[in-house]
Amino acid sequence: MSVFEMFLIALAGVGAGAINTLVGSGTLITFPTLVTLGFPPVTATMSNAVGLVAGGVSGTWGYRRELRGQWSRLKWQLPASFVGAIGGAWLLLHLPETVFATVVPVLLILALALVIVGPRIQAWARQRAEAQGRSVNEVSAARMTALVAGTFAVGVYGGYFTAAQGILLIAVMGALLPDDVQRMNAAKNLLSLVVNIVAAVAYILVAFDRISWAAAGLIAVGSLIGGFIGAHYGRRLSPNALRAVIVVVGLIGLYRLLTV
Repeated sequence: MSVFEMFLIALAGVGAGAINTLVGSGTLITFPTLVTLGFPPVTATMSNAVGLVAGGVSGTWGYRRELRGQWSRLKWQLPASFVGAIGGAWLLLHLPETVFATVVPVLLILALALVIVGPRIQAWARQRAEAQGRSVNEVSAARMTALVAGTFAVGVYGGYFTAAQGILLIAVMGALLPDDVQRMNAAKNLLSLVVNIVAAVAYILVAFDRISWAAAGLIAVGSLIGGFIGAHYGRRLSPNALRAVIVVVGLIGLYRLLTV
């Protein structure tokens, strides 16, 4: 690996770490970079997952204040992400990568639609709760069940193909929770981190020799810096601005997925 290639991988890691913290599709930067430089797709996927854990840690830490008051929900979502990620990692090791790649564009389009209409769904839920005399912040058992199921499904997806899992999580939470998008983004960062850790550990245990540790290390250094950058600037965005960033980055990612 040349010095220039090392620089490109580290730079891609910075971008991926920042975008993952803000939106959640940084893999669409690092994965194509590795493939373009000649890494086999599965090696690129595994090396990328291992490297981006560092960015998940820095991004989650940067959003730690927004996590306050969410543990009553996260205590159910975290196990769902954990178990789902185990299933997704198993699928990656046993199924062709094209199986999930074919449905990614459809899932991404659905997720972006939910991100856009999320405020209207929340407003409708708020009006309904007020009409029934319930607290607008109350999450019913049915909604919690749907939230946990959705988190599990995204965990499976993330354990297999990490790209855009953050957008899917924001979409699921935005449709079901009466919460601010910045707080949902903080939860998204933590849940995505759990998925990435599980996937990375699974790859290390089962396919240690198929990981490019040089590439993973460069991505780790870059994404660690990028995670702090993303959290620093992302927390200053208004909810509407953050939603706009999510949609724009999601559309770019969708275009790249459809044209690769």
